[in-house]
Amino acid sequence: MITGSIVALVTPMHADGSVDWAGLERLLDLHLEAGTSAIGAVGTTGESATLSVEEHCEVIRHCVNYLRGRLPVVAGTGSNSTWEAIDLTRAAAEAGADACLLVTPYYNRPTQRGLYEHFRAIAAAVDVPQILYNVPGRTCVDMSNDTVARLAEVDNITGIKDATGDVARGLELISRCGDRLAIYSGDDPTAMELMLGGGHGNISVTANVAPARMAELCRLAMAGERQAAAAVNDSLGPLNRALFVEANPIPVKWALGYLGLIEEGIRLPLTPLDESFHAQLIAALETAGI
Repeated sequence: MITGSIVALVTPMHADGSVDWAGLERLLDLHLEAGTSAIGAVGTTGESATLSVEEHCEVIRHCVNYLRGRLPVVAGTGSNSTWEAIDLTRAAAEAGADACLLVTPYYNRPTQRGLYEHFRAIAAAVDVPQILYNVPGRTCVDMSNDTVARLAEVDNITGIKDATGDVARGLELISRCGDRLAIYSGDDPTAMELMLGGGHGNISVTANVAPARMAELCRLAMAGERQAAAAVNDSLGPLNRALFVEANPIPVKWALGYLGLIEEGIRLPLTPLDESFHAQLIAALETAGI
């Protein structure tokens, strides 16, 4: 089981929107040095919506081949087409990904029965550990805890990223399924409380720009050290908020560019961070000690 800080990694791009492979390797080196527990490749933060299928699979392969087992790779392979999700999951498994992260199907708004059958079909088709991903704020579909509990019975469904931001709901999942599933936060502002309550880690946007601090927060919270964890969490609070002043990954890519870690390329329909938010994000970086 992967535990701790799992970065929801950006996909670095040049100004023309092409993938910056050297920049990707620099980010992987940064996380190796900072104590990040695993790399989440080509999820929402990695601009999976605008990468071609070939690019999507190549980013996963590049991460796996570059890391050579030094960090686990959790590959984003979700889709609102079950067949496409199976194809992406199979490609990630063949590339050597350690696990796959599968978002609830977006836009077509399946029922709870449809969600169950969707994830069960992918698990049956591809023998790789699979992490469910519930983020109703982006997908307009919400997977109930009852459906998650049913899916916990499927052998190779091993975890869930709960990005609802509802700590009580996450704690209920831990109570019902924590012995069968790894319960990860997918919401940086509330991640500490979920981990203090028995959560297994945080799949984090903030870890892109504060990898060592997020790794420290996860370690402290999972060890039950509330006071020390709260001190770290308080320092990251303004950053957690600032990284969502516009749609993710707009702010985090701008912040990484400001820090000189990547070029500022981003693909339409996303655009660079509006100048009116620059000062807020810089102040949040300073508060976090970055």
